[in-house]
Amino acid sequence: MSNYAGVIHHATSILCSNKGSLDLQQLHRKILQRVEITEDDFWYIVKKCSRFVVVRNRERTDEWGTDCVVVAKTSLRLCRNYTKDGCRDCQELHLCKYFVYGNCRYGKGRKQCKFSHDVFSEHNYRLLRDCTLHELHEDELFLLLLQNDPSLLPEYSLPREVCSHYNKGSGPHGACTFREGCTKMHMCMHFVQGDCMFGPKCKRQHVVDEHGRRMLEEKGLSGDIIHDLPFIYQNLYRLSTPIAPYAVREHVPEPVCRPVIHKEEKKEICLHFIRRNCRFQDQCIRVHFNLPYKWEVFDGNSWKDLRHTEDIERAFCDPRNTHSPGSRPVDFLTMTRESDPVRRLSTVSSITKPAHYILTTEWLWYYKGDHQNWIEYGRPDDKQRTTSLTSRELEEAYLANRSADVTVMKGHRHYYLSFQDMYQRNPKHNTKRRVRRRPRFISIREVEDKISR
Repeated sequence: MSNYAGVIHHATSILCSNKGSLDLQQLHRKILQRVEITEDDFWYIVKKCSRFVVVRNRERTDEWGTDCVVVAKTSLRLCRNYTKDGCRDCQELHLCKYFVYGNCRYGKGRKQCKFSHDVFSEHNYRLLRDCTLHELHEDELFLLLLQNDPSLLPEYSLPREVCSHYNKGSGPHGACTFREGCTKMHMCMHFVQGDCMFGPKCKRQHVVDEHGRRMLEEKGLSGDIIHDLPFIYQNLYRLSTPIAPYAVREHVPEPVCRPVIHKEEKKEICLHFIRRNCRFQDQCIRVHFNLPYKWEVFDGNSWKDLRHTEDIERAFCDPRNTHSPGSRPVDFLTMTRESDPVRRLSTVSSITKPAHYILTTEWLWYYKGDHQNWIEYGRPDDKQRTTSLTSRELEEAYLANRSADVTVMKGHRHYYLSFQDMYQRNPKHNTKRRVRRRPRFISIREVEDKISR
């Protein structure tokens, strides 16, 4: 497997940045964006490498060749004795558990946590290097640990953490007599097990509700992990269920489960069509739409236009928002509506065209401030300090290499901004801030005005 080390690392990084698992075909397509690898070699890697487990997605009904899911796996664990001062040198990571949860109260204040927040300490780095995980970003590593290390979520080892009574009976709480006072998660067990036949029409929760969120926050989990917890549950189940791994399915003919690479769909909106002068008409390789943005939802068979496109776009352009308005909101972090995939099509980035091109998409870059506000790069913060790079410069760097890390200065401090996980890190204090890339909003009326001029 040493010849495939680069592919294995890249595939692991992709899986961990996509909530720990991906469809086999989708993973192959993402790898091909950076690495040329044949289907045979790709299939050999995911089948033979211990980093991956291939399972069948039971929500799908097509033949067992196009419904495979790849889950990231590791044998690395957090040391249980480290926080008891009972370990000095072992083969497990020495880290604060609440730091992994993203919610250590000591790491945020002046009082320093007595347990390590240094992922790359001498002890930890040696273990990460031995497991070839030393190049993963911090958040990717934490997600990998959460879905593999049973000591991190002991209270929630499946299926005990999901309320069985909630999954019976009718009503908002099922047959659970404790209702809001229940100490277990009110979540669809079939969704967790990956075989919910109702999908977005299911009457049971496929997300963590407000009561569950409060309960999990009391346990020390951060909002980001709570948001991803249903997917972590799914992967925990996939990794722990005896019938899940591919290894016990060797009787299935090997070629059946190979990835089928489909031709990429058109995703860029035609600038000329918006201005009503596309000479290619139906033969155009771009999407013909009357706005520079288009929101679509996948219904299981094809992509359908979402209603209230302007309202969704207005909400998306505000970096404070994680959801669109309405009774069935779009989740901007996962790009889903309930459990259905959502995508946003747009015109090309404004930096790729001369200034006289109208209705290109101007992307703005923001980092999270000290007061839960979002500050655009290159703009002054509340202390009138500005970053060394602007939105335009970051957009240029991003389009040149979407997995790069760039250095940003603000005052006398320097930071590393990772495009791959969208975090800005302070290497001196080991702190990080979320980063968001959102377009500048343009209304339907503004579009019409620009065209008429």
